[in-house]
Amino acid sequence: MNMYNPGWPATLTHDRVSLRPYRRSDATHWSAVRRRNEGWLAHWEPASGASWHEANSPAGFRTMYRDLRRSAKTGATWPFAVCYDGELVGGMTVGSITRRAFCSAHVGYWIDEQHAGKGIAPTALALICDHAFTSGRLHRIEVNIQPHNTPSRRVVEKLGFREEAMYKAYLYINNQWRDHIGFGMTVEDVTGGGVLARWLKSGKD
Repeated sequence: MNMYNPGWPATLTHDRVSLRPYRRSDATHWSAVRRRNEGWLAHWEPASGASWHEANSPAGFRTMYRDLRRSAKTGATWPFAVCYDGELVGGMTVGSITRRAFCSAHVGYWIDEQHAGKGIAPTALALICDHAFTSGRLHRIEVNIQPHNTPSRRVVEKLGFREEAMYKAYLYINNQWRDHIGFGMTVEDVTGGGVLARWLKSGKD
């Protein structure tokens, strides 16, 4: 475990869903998945200044990988690959990690459209929350989502995140400043053995 980043590195698993640190060898597969999902993902993600094809190339992955590894070493980030039956099908990054009196972080995620609707994203986010509130020594997790991003909103709603705020003109996406809804959860909100256990008990409706 990184003394500057409690909780990292880690591998988290439930049934067919797992999260692990990215690997350099993920470049080709990551690029293929991301390029195939341009129509599914580009609406929700800030542009890098390059085209989608270029930003999501194997070279683009290697640049991202270096940046994320550097950020993880300083304690600011946990960058996870999301896998289903061992195959990379998405990403989930715990970022803006702040310690001391705040002990908070933001989570962002994406899932391959071909694997949407299988419960992968809520399972992965539940694993992240349980890890963050235990080994990660965090007190609060936040997720910020565009109001019309219904699939992502359903993920946090299933897990019991609170809708807390409306952030006007929060991120510049697709040539426009986009509003986001802020959702939050603290360790005090977690009962019944953890976020994952609570969701599984609910029948994953």
